Amino acid sequence: MNTNYTNKNDQKLIYPELSYIITGICFDIHNEIGRFAREKQYGDLLERKLLETNIPFKREYKVGETGNIIDFFIDNKIVLELKAKRLVLKEDFYQCQRYLQILDNKLGLIINFRNTYLKPIRIIKIETDARKKFL
Repeated sequence: MNTNYTNKNDQKLIYPELSYIITGICFDIHNEIGRFAREKQYGDLLERKLLETNIPFKREYKVGETGNIIDFFIDNKIVLELKAKRLVLKEDFYQCQRYLQILDNKLGLIINFRNTYLKPIRIIKIETDARKKFL
């Protein structure tokens, strides 16, 4: 599977095929149970659909000894955080970025099912070690 492709602005998307499948599943879930269910209901249905597609995942994945728990860790590549609230806050972005930093992974997705129209938010790991930028 090709994990990257170049878009019109010459920027590479990270795991485009896998993230496209995941967001498609989330759109199906949003259409199926609507926007006013609980986060656990969305997670349960997502787990069922991931099992149907044979995509490897870990649910409520504990990140080392940090006490942090990720909603879904898809194929050891994508951190997926589910939300069912009015607004995605800055803290939600920080939470996802923290998971990416701890796991040293590149891509996180925040899905807020409460929105009228589902808008998956892609979170890219911020490189914190300045030395790596020049290697």
